[in-house]
Parts: sequence; C-alpha cells; structure tokens
Amino acid sequence: MSTGAIAGIGTDLLRVDRIERIYARHGDRFVRRILGADEQLVHARRRARDPRRGILYLATRFAAKEAFSKAIGLGIHMPMTWSRAQVLNRPGGAPEIRLSGPLADWYATRFGRAHVSMTDETDIVSAFVVIEALPAAPHSKEHTA
Repeated sequence: MSTGAIAGIGTDLLRVDRIERIYARHGDRFVRRILGADEQLVHARRRARDPRRGILYLATRFAAKEAFSKAIGLGIHMPMTWSRAQVLNRPGGAPEIRLSGPLADWYATRFGRAHVSMTDETDIVSAFVVIEALPAAPHSKEHTA
C-alpha cells in the first residue's frame, strides 16, 4: 500500500570512468565489497557477455546505493552497508531495492516502500531514489474533518 507521503529523496550522478579505474585496481575485491550475493551473480553474467555491460551494471548499482543511503539519511554508515542493499530487477525488468540483515530491520521500523530509477550513458550513470513514509497509525475514535 502506498502512503503518498515522502520520507526521503536521494540522487547520485557518477562518471563511469571512476568505477572503471577502481575496478581495474581492485577487481573482484571491489565487486564483493559493493555488490550483494545476488547482484554478484548478475554482474558476472553481464561481464562474461560484455565487459562494458559488467562495468555499467557495477556503476548503476553503486549510484543507486549512494542515492538510497542519502534518501534514508545515513550515508554509508551502519547499519547501511553496500552489500545489505541490493538493487535487483523484478521479473518485468523494473529495478527494486532489497534489504537484508540489520539494515532491513532498521529500515522496516522507519520507512515504507523504496522506489529506484537508474539510467546509464556511455560515460555517466544516474540514480534517483524516493522513500515513502510509513503509513500513519490508525487513530483511536478521534475524527478530523
């Protein structure tokens, strides 16, 4: 159920060459730090088909997680970690944020649905996240007009 109230908004704009440089220096260690287990599988498949698609996948997920961390007001500070927030595609292709561990517990007590949009070009990626507020608790027998 959508509440309509917005609790947070985050955005990130990232140059792809930044991710390329980090990946060239740290390789799979960087991938394991940034991506959760399910994202790592997708990244490996995309990279095997086309190394450029692997870099763009890594860059869009990095940007989405940055945008998400801004929207929830934590930045990359506990309980927010890179791998606890995965950005995966639903069967129809739309991206969604899936949380795990302490981040999922922390988030569930504070926020409603998270909406994410990502885009990539040759040299730049962008992500935008909107966080819904939790639905208001039903009021006891009070009535407002």
